[in-house]
Amino acid sequence: MDFGLSEEQALLQHTVEQFLEKECPPSRLHEIFDGDAPYDTDLWRGMTELGLAGLVVPEVHGGAGLELIDLALVAETLGRAAAPGPFLGNALATVALALGGSETQQKSWLPKLAGGEALGSVALAEPDGGWEPDAWSAAVEGGRLSATKPYVPNGASADLLVVGTAGGGLALVEGRAAGVTTKPIDAADRTRRLDELTLEAAPCEPLENGAAAAPRVRDAGLCLLAADAFGGASKCVEMSVEYAKTREQFGVTIGHFQALKHQLANMATEIEPARGLYWYAAHAFDALPEEAERAAALAKAHITDRFMQIGRDAVEAHGGIGFTWEGDVQIWFKRAMFDRAFLGTPAHLRARAAALAGW
Repeated sequence: MDFGLSEEQALLQHTVEQFLEKECPPSRLHEIFDGDAPYDTDLWRGMTELGLAGLVVPEVHGGAGLELIDLALVAETLGRAAAPGPFLGNALATVALALGGSETQQKSWLPKLAGGEALGSVALAEPDGGWEPDAWSAAVEGGRLSATKPYVPNGASADLLVVGTAGGGLALVEGRAAGVTTKPIDAADRTRRLDELTLEAAPCEPLENGAAAAPRVRDAGLCLLAADAFGGASKCVEMSVEYAKTREQFGVTIGHFQALKHQLANMATEIEPARGLYWYAAHAFDALPEEAERAAALAKAHITDRFMQIGRDAVEAHGGIGFTWEGDVQIWFKRAMFDRAFLGTPAHLRARAAALAGW
């Protein structure tokens, strides 16, 4: 039995990797990270031209009709490059519409989201930090919605927002509609900007099958964050090894020092076996629904925890330069902070996985 990637999946990752090497080298990454723009429109346009915005959108609506594992493989490659942009929010908005939208809602929005004509995002978190559908409190009254939603990826730039509502439902709100305001959040990870969304009797349209789709959207997000964290952690290991080969101290490269050798070996063995966790979770999302929820929670909890620790180790391995704003490694470390916190901390997710297992 072949547990590897198909030729098409390997080609997809390679294509995205080549694109990012050309369009977002470290110098450009620092420019975007240090800048004030919500995201780089040229870089995002290039991603949409590659088809990344429509990977899981059904073919009838202009997408590629692929599965979540394919989207997760792209997320891994983006995480490896710390690629900035609105990929995560747009991906989850397309998942929400594909799973929970009516035929009319899908026809109206999915072709635009897939083709890059419109940008989507999701507004799920509650002000008290609740991420789960049963924690959402915004009630739809008379086709209007009033709520405050923090931690919305690229909320100020989104043309369409998928908002978590009371009872575990989802509703569509147009980003330029009356009653919609946003405030930027100065978060650590500047590769994926966050906004606080305020809705004051904003017109909305509940997703036809939003209650059924909501937990699936959450699980898709957990899988994508786990994949992003795997890619980021792998890159931290690679950067640390390369630095150890070139940085000299006492007349030799620091890679000769036994303590650092052990640290680098531990970093590699912590992350590489975790690849199967996110592969399995993403596969289960489409093929094993009875296992999907727990697999997604465990993958996100474990891999984002490993990313945080490996990020710390990478900063240490780089010595003084690892603590500077000008260094590269700090960008991945801050990305690890986002991956760990968004959609729930590892402690919360492990508790939910234990409950799902009946422990």
